[in-house]
Amino acid sequence: MKTKTSSSTPAMSTSLRVSPSVHGYRFDTALRKKAAANIFESINEAALQKLFKNSGDKKAEERAKIILATDQDMEEKTRALMALKQRRKDKLLQFLTFRKYSIKVH
Repeated sequence: MKTKTSSSTPAMSTSLRVSPSVHGYRFDTALRKKAAANIFESINEAALQKLFKNSGDKKAEERAKIILATDQDMEEKTRALMALKQRRKDKLLQFLTFRKYSIKVH
């Protein structure tokens, strides 16, 4: 069998670069939007709960309350969110273990 060789293979005529410094231009960082330390600072609790619910979070209310709590610093919030995640993993492990033993019984 003969294989066709394509003479019209697409070739890049010029090299495209991401950095504008190739042409002597610089990024204007002064025009960039400033980063926020807390991305949730200008959102209310209902909107945050809706965001979490729409993403499929079954603990949306609890997660929103943890994030918007004003009496906790960032480390406490992080620990509370990690504990919420760990409880979910523990329940999944408990369910899978229960399922494993219930299959053996039948």
